Amino acid sequence: MTERADQLVLNYVSRAADAAHGVLRSDQRLAFARRLRARIEEERRGRESLRETAKVLAGFGDPVALVEREARRLAEAGVPTKGPVRERPPTLEGPPTREWPPTRVGGAVARGAGVARPAGVVQAAGVSRGAGGVTLVMEHPREVAALVVLVVAALLVPFEPPSLAIFPVPLVVWAAGSVLVLFGESWQMGERIVGIGAPIVGYTAGGVIVGGLRVGADAGLGELVRQFFDVSGTMFMIGTVLGVVWLGYRLLVLS
Repeated sequence: MTERADQLVLNYVSRAADAAHGVLRSDQRLAFARRLRARIEEERRGRESLRETAKVLAGFGDPVALVEREARRLAEAGVPTKGPVRERPPTLEGPPTREWPPTRVGGAVARGAGVARPAGVVQAAGVSRGAGGVTLVMEHPREVAALVVLVVAALLVPFEPPSLAIFPVPLVVWAAGSVLVLFGESWQMGERIVGIGAPIVGYTAGGVIVGGLRVGADAGLGELVRQFFDVSGTMFMIGTVLGVVWLGYRLLVLS
């Protein structure tokens, strides 16, 4: 988890340093990158979560805008630089909405100092909005693999493959996918529990409720059990779909 979060910070600082190339002198660019890295680490406060790191970087906004602010600061101080800031890519265009990064004053966050952040831009994780599923796979390979395994578990239910010892194959595959979800770094624990618990809730509670509705109040226990096993597989599939959709949505929100 620490390595991925640190790499996220390094990528962000590198993008800022690249934007400063040709704008600041080499010594200015190096000092700017060091100060930016120090400010990021100060905002992280030792947090190693990938999600929290992405939120911190989102607060700093567009690296090109940070270079603009640094160039203006040096110009106002009468310090010569190399040239104007390069134009932003088209994805960064838009009217300013608020000023970033925030400046801390006496422990409080002052929003009035900084550079204007384009509306609708979140570049902290190095992911552009609308980048597509390929970027999602590249940024969260372990999490996407976990979702694929859970989907495979649901798809195996109609085929009824032979059990492994006493365990149904879909249950074994679901358990493997659940382990991958639990070790995923991008979800919070509550999100993981919801995602992997949905199939089990669907299998048990859904099977009992739907099976009970199908047999009615006057049916015996044997008929209820038969109906439970008739519908529980389908309810397991529905629960898996809901869990995968939930976890996938949380990944998209993070990206």
